[in-house]
Amino acid sequence: MYNIICFGEMLWDVLPQKELPGGAPMNAAYHLQKHGQQVAVISKVGKDNYGERLLTLLKDNSITTDYVQQDALQPTGKVLAQPIGEHDVQYNILFPVAWDFIEWQPALGALLQQAQYLVFGSLAARNEVSRNTLQKLLNWKIKKVLDINLRPPHYNPEQIKDLLKQCDILKLNESELQLISSWYGAFSTAEEQVRIIARQFNINTIVVTMGASGALLYMNDRFYTHPGFRVKVADTIGSGDAFLAGFLSSLIKGRTPEECLTIANATGALVASRSGGCPPYSLGEIAALMEA
Repeated sequence: MYNIICFGEMLWDVLPQKELPGGAPMNAAYHLQKHGQQVAVISKVGKDNYGERLLTLLKDNSITTDYVQQDALQPTGKVLAQPIGEHDVQYNILFPVAWDFIEWQPALGALLQQAQYLVFGSLAARNEVSRNTLQKLLNWKIKKVLDINLRPPHYNPEQIKDLLKQCDILKLNESELQLISSWYGAFSTAEEQVRIIARQFNINTIVVTMGASGALLYMNDRFYTHPGFRVKVADTIGSGDAFLAGFLSSLIKGRTPEECLTIANATGALVASRSGGCPPYSLGEIAALMEA
């Protein structure tokens, strides 16, 4: 039984010195599995060496590949990642690639009947084929978790608004919060920006990652904050996905909003201290970071 579905891109982050497996939905699935959740990934890879290596990564981490399609025409996705400054990265997301062509299959209906949560992003909506499949998934009665991933030029405001209207839980970063809230006016604080988005799209739970400054959570008309954990950053690739996994897993386990935010911050910080979006670690290391 799979209680969480992650839909969207599986790819390789190609950095100047190395290639790392990535893609926000796959990263989130990896970290959710670490937190003890049963996760299924719906995606598509090419019939190539890059695709086989991603499938092997999932299998090696006890994540099912039953819903990962393979494309004989399109290659496995790649992102050309160029570090900027100390901790930022600039991305060139290649198009078209296999995950732009995720098709609806009857087996997905049976999968949806057993799952409680659907985790998805905006990037997988850039192409019509995957976008139509995502919409069929969103039509099901399931808790919808939107991890906004605004990468110009791979989105437009109308598509983003449509996805926001359909989500129950929204996760975004500070720059994404500023951009989306600016569509509805000028607001002086992050709390005001969150409230206008919550009201505009009737979203009950919004969590904002704020890098080294921690995170802000809006839930049931209340705000919670956490200052974050201090770590030596290796890179920030996948840290937001790890944050979401820690948050959602804690929510499923019935933890308080404060506990959810603490565990999310610790998970994201630990992953930021390692290289790549899917580094090895244990839950004990997250606990140790929270107790330090």
